[in-house]
Amino acid sequence: MKIKTNYKWLIKIVLISVVASMVFTFASKEILGLAGYLVALAVLAVFVIIGVVFDVIGVAVTSSAEAPFHSMAAHHERGAVESIQLIKNADKVSSICNDVVGDVTGIISGTTAALIAARFMEGMKNENFLFSLLVLGVVTGLTVGGKSIGKTIAINNNTIIVLRVGKLINMFHYR
Repeated sequence: MKIKTNYKWLIKIVLISVVASMVFTFASKEILGLAGYLVALAVLAVFVIIGVVFDVIGVAVTSSAEAPFHSMAAHHERGAVESIQLIKNADKVSSICNDVVGDVTGIISGTTAALIAARFMEGMKNENFLFSLLVLGVVTGLTVGGKSIGKTIAINNNTIIVLRVGKLINMFHYR
């Protein structure tokens, strides 16, 4: 079985990943450079939540069927046409949501957690490696656990989730 590779899409997704990683890393570094512990933890939580939410969207789109959205589009439901487009491009949507945003935010949240732990240990004049392991373990657990729960929610509520994303996209379309 021969698999056709879309090199144009591959190059595009790699470039999007590089740019997203650079933007998230820069934002994280700039915010964390000036922030106290509470703001740093809030930034970390935002990265984890973004990763989980985009993972949910990617799974919902790949597990959805078009049929309900054709009915909604026939009844002029706002966001239905955009939802159909999402499903027709499920492979690309999944790559962007799960791989680009989900994986990049996972990497950045790990880096952010390590920076927070290092700053905390520096402030306490303590070089306890176990503390760093604990912080990184908790962040990893929250990310993996959140994505695991999110996948179940996405599969069981895929139509609702895809329609909400379709409506959000529809808000930015000017016809």
